[in-house]
Amino acid sequence: MQEGQIVKAVGGFYDVKNDEGIFRCRARGLFRKQNIKPLVGDYVAFADNYVQTVEPRTNELHRPPIANIDQVFLVSSITKPAFSAYLLDRILVHVEALNVAAVIVVTKQDIATAEDMDTFNAYRKIYEDLGYPVTVVSRDDDEDRRTLLPYMYERVSVLAGQSGVGKSALLNRLAPELQLETGEISEGLARGKHTTRQVELLSVGGGRVADTPGFSSLDFTGIEPALVQDCFPEISEARTECKYRGCTHRKEDGCGVKAAVERADIARSRYEHYRQFFNEVEESRRY
Repeated sequence: MQEGQIVKAVGGFYDVKNDEGIFRCRARGLFRKQNIKPLVGDYVAFADNYVQTVEPRTNELHRPPIANIDQVFLVSSITKPAFSAYLLDRILVHVEALNVAAVIVVTKQDIATAEDMDTFNAYRKIYEDLGYPVTVVSRDDDEDRRTLLPYMYERVSVLAGQSGVGKSALLNRLAPELQLETGEISEGLARGKHTTRQVELLSVGGGRVADTPGFSSLDFTGIEPALVQDCFPEISEARTECKYRGCTHRKEDGCGVKAAVERADIARSRYEHYRQFFNEVEESRRY
């Protein structure tokens, strides 16, 4: 019996990596009866080209399907496609729910207009004030490696963001030997093509990184309404000033969160996104 980590899953086969190499395995038929589906990132024991056991997971992301991650790089572009604080906050809710680190990486500064930069910089201050690292990649390969590779060392990371923001291109610059396929932006739709079609853990910077399929929306599967406010750190902090226990910070009187928004201690964009996400999760629980 050997042990390793699943680094790729395609068509019912699992590539398991350990110090001796990469081994292509299938899952035991018993897993289906036990409702167990091995995921990329799982630590497993295998023998005779079959995964025999799956170790308990520290966390699990359902889209993309990956387990045991340490951090998420949230990759956005300033333009083409335009920077979206709404999508960034939506992904951040999932990251906070997993209780893993978040690093915001922003691309395409080189083709951004002055107006694009002004819009982005206003949002940048919001996230930096909340304690999220924000890195604007420069297209200077050496500088980007010095900035980003230390985050990846001995960690399992996920690159997340919508299609066309340059996730695969960024990984190619950090680790040129990967030679990942990249796609062009559709001028008509201002969004990219899906060039990443599967989840795979790649060796980058002394760690493992998953370049995930792009997406423009995420549902809140597995997230309860009460957890949404915990996933906005500034709202979680301000709610201690609410007059009533169980305040949802939407219509209630004596709400400390709404007062903090009026004082501009909480960004109005973040508060509006919180309300939208809470309402969405609450609505989904009715069906």
